[in-house]
Amino acid sequence: MMRLLLFCCLLAGTVRAQLTGLTVEKIMRDPRWMGTSPSNIRWSVDGKTVYFNWNPDNHPGDSLFKITLNNFTPQKVSKAERLSIPAPGVYNNTYTRMVYAKDGDIFLLDIATGKTTRITHTVQRESNPYFSGDETKVVFTCEQNLYTWDMAAGTFTQVTDFRRGKKPSAPPETEQQKWLRQDQLAYLQVLRERKEKRDAAARYNKTEEPARPKEIYLDDKTISQQWLSPDGQYVTFVLTKNASAKATIVPNYVTESGFTEDLNARTKVGAPQNIQELYVYNLVRDTVIQFKTDELPGIFDKPDYLKTPDEEPAKKPQPRAVNFFGIVWSPNGKQAVIQLRAQDNKDRWIALVDVSKAKLLPLYRQHDEAWIGGPGSFSLGWINSDEIWFVSEETGYAHLYAFNLSTQTRRALTRGRYEVQRVELSRNRKHFYLITNEVHPGEKHLYRLPVTGGQPERLTYLTGAHEPELSPDEKWIAFRYSYSNKPWELYLMENPPPGKPVKTEGKARQITQSLSEEFKSYPWRDPVVTTFKARDGAEVYARLYKPEKPNGAAVIFVHGAGYLQNAHKWWSSYFREYMFHNLLADKGYTVLDIDYRASAGYGRDWRTAIYRHMGGKDLTDHVDGANWLVREHGIDPKRIGIYGGSYGGFITLMAMFTTPDVFAAGAALRPVTDWAHYNHPYTSNILNLPYTDSLAYARSSPLYHAEGLKGALLICHGMVDVNVHFQDVVRLAQRLIELGKDNWELAVYPVEDHGFVEPSSWTDEYKRILRLFETHLR
Repeated sequence: MMRLLLFCCLLAGTVRAQLTGLTVEKIMRDPRWMGTSPSNIRWSVDGKTVYFNWNPDNHPGDSLFKITLNNFTPQKVSKAERLSIPAPGVYNNTYTRMVYAKDGDIFLLDIATGKTTRITHTVQRESNPYFSGDETKVVFTCEQNLYTWDMAAGTFTQVTDFRRGKKPSAPPETEQQKWLRQDQLAYLQVLRERKEKRDAAARYNKTEEPARPKEIYLDDKTISQQWLSPDGQYVTFVLTKNASAKATIVPNYVTESGFTEDLNARTKVGAPQNIQELYVYNLVRDTVIQFKTDELPGIFDKPDYLKTPDEEPAKKPQPRAVNFFGIVWSPNGKQAVIQLRAQDNKDRWIALVDVSKAKLLPLYRQHDEAWIGGPGSFSLGWINSDEIWFVSEETGYAHLYAFNLSTQTRRALTRGRYEVQRVELSRNRKHFYLITNEVHPGEKHLYRLPVTGGQPERLTYLTGAHEPELSPDEKWIAFRYSYSNKPWELYLMENPPPGKPVKTEGKARQITQSLSEEFKSYPWRDPVVTTFKARDGAEVYARLYKPEKPNGAAVIFVHGAGYLQNAHKWWSSYFREYMFHNLLADKGYTVLDIDYRASAGYGRDWRTAIYRHMGGKDLTDHVDGANWLVREHGIDPKRIGIYGGSYGGFITLMAMFTTPDVFAAGAALRPVTDWAHYNHPYTSNILNLPYTDSLAYARSSPLYHAEGLKGALLICHGMVDVNVHFQDVVRLAQRLIELGKDNWELAVYPVEDHGFVEPSSWTDEYKRILRLFETHLR
């Protein structure tokens, strides 16, 4: 009897672990049912241990795990060890010491001995530590000022005295007060003698005072990017004049207090922007000078979209506002470079910083009449003390370049129709480690490239994507790897010596096994990554989910973010949608997931193809995809649906409003309905400003085209969305009401932000989407 009971229990457990058929309720559960992938991979400073976050036992949250080079079996890290792990920090030039900030204090670690010295232990928050040029001191920031700690003497020195507000001053004397004071001193000897003694004492005391840093008052500005030059003679810093821009408010109706509470949110595109200024404080001369940007090439140029044929040049043109992105000093501490970006997003400069003269000497300008962007568009570093490296889309694809300061020459280190997506310089400064998509736009692989250039050595070979972390000695590579239907797992491999790369199929060891038995019990599809031709001849990449028994209907999924890639060969961040597409395919739907114009991974022209017209080529790519499904896969042109969230919701609305005869039904999730109400950084890149380029906003915003709606439309939106505000769909709903449209519905989610959290919300939303398609596409 006992054996029978045990057998029944085991059988029941086996049945529970099987995913016999997909339903919305099953796939939209808390994602932990799938198993939790490892994340946040990092090495110990001695290079002997790999730490990562993981949750193999389905606890409420992830825990810290580790493996060592002597034991590849994951072990949970004890609390004592977890607390002793140093935070990421800055090394000295020989990599024998590291300084780091943790919990608001500064620490110094000796790599060889493992000894940690606590430098500060205060209630103030210290941050941003690094070594002085001669490596005898640690420099750090505390309450906006720079301090040094002498490693030999153990003494602290305050380097700067930046103060908020205006410098205190006595009110100016009136003519009456001035006459009375002078009259008193002229006729009363005691007052005159006392004043002379007081003035003499003040002069004497001033000569006896210890040297103090200059008081620098910031007025109504905020300070950032404070940096002490390696020779200790200069401090560079940025002051920001905060704009008085009107912010938005998002009401939160479901609260613990029972009262409606306001969430303070972002501004809208076109709001006044903060203004930045770069300064240098000469500690020896005790002077502060502002850097001017007047000598940057093109700084006075007006963007093309604002120019008129008969326009006369301005008599006194003003330089365009710029933002500064951190001074980077050379290894020998004698030269520094900085990146600047125009606030109108059309230019990026790299300049040599002459701190002694407070001058910016231009080295490189990248101009784009659309907008500067792409992977690595702000990457910058030193190869050696006379040569810098950076990434630029100059040729149309993000590639790695070197610039020699002595010869003023630039050379391309990589080239081709692919993107360099990540760059890391080896510790000995002899090689770069690169992540590129050279093999295929939908794959990411690790390469090693000599700093002198040449043919990159490919180090990874598994089909999919790799997220590598090199050990401190660069002898080992820990990496996360995933494939289209295989979520991320942790792997470990040896780094082959330079010049002798070997294929690593079978060489990389899989460390984690994260997937639940229930998740593994279903045969998840490996979507076909394919291409079709757009109307302008461009090859559009897409993921295709093919059903075993097609029902003649199709659903097109539109990924969000605009600049994001989803037609690739690794595990998608849209994993819920991936599972939903498997469910749709099980029901006979053909599903197409397109990397439309503006998606990431395909170079500058693809990225900027939506400039001044969102809902243009990005939408026609989806229409062309629908036509391809009809032509090549036998889909009924009257039974095609479309859906997506955020930017995908926006495209869905534009599809339903401006191409209503192509799509029979659409689900727009958390969509932008009027770009003039979205944020500034994203929108101004693509559409400029509403009051300078109103045509771009009008042709790109669904609100202006709602009269075209014919098919069935579902709109879903979280009410506490602080990214795309709920106000967007409220305004669209009013517009649809005024137009007399009755083939739409709005589902609201009172406790959800832009990214849903609650499984119940995900389930309700996708049950509605499925019902929409089952009703109108069957």
